[in-house]
Amino acid sequence: MKILVIGATGGSGRAAVAELLERGHDVTVFVRDAEAVRDIADRVTVRRGDATRPEDVDAAVQGHDAVVVTLGISENPLRVRARGPARTPLDVRSRGTRNVIDAMRRHGVPRLVVQTSYGVGETQGRLPLRYSLMFKLLLGPQIADTEVQDGLVRGSGLDWTVVQPVNLTDEPADGTATATVDGEISRWHVSRREVGKVLADAAGNGTYRRTTVAVS
Repeated sequence: MKILVIGATGGSGRAAVAELLERGHDVTVFVRDAEAVRDIADRVTVRRGDATRPEDVDAAVQGHDAVVVTLGISENPLRVRARGPARTPLDVRSRGTRNVIDAMRRHGVPRLVVQTSYGVGETQGRLPLRYSLMFKLLLGPQIADTEVQDGLVRGSGLDWTVVQPVNLTDEPADGTATATVDGEISRWHVSRREVGKVLADAAGNGTYRRTTVAVS
């Protein structure tokens, strides 16, 4: 399959790309800075652009079978909360995802897989108090934008999957992660590589259609 990954320079995005390549898919990465993917440039198609620019997204989406979206803000959350992000719009998740959905509808691309966050959308209200307070105080604007993103995906009319990991780590994949469709979780941390496997399963194998998957 020809699969486009938007947000391919983040931890989960890179993990998804690695998994998709291992499985033999034809992968396109959509990035603002091509240097950020120089290490894999010989194995993927690189498309430069900005997810908040509709024309950039439209050109990238055309010709693919599926799109994976792992947009987010990689800057220090304390700085973002105090001053706003320096390089990425605060609403990058919703704006970028809206552009992706519009482009997919125009070009007849059916399969959309989007990473959001556990505790929004269909898993809202499932966070323990400590995490709920952290979301509100430290990540409030970003979580609000993720809620908008989640609604856009579920109302898109596309063949969608929402993937919601708990707290992300850079630990190696150990095969113990769980993926559930009822919102139940087994722990409060998960490796980005494990999340990449779920994203690749959904995009490449067509699993978890029109459902929200909690990964822990």
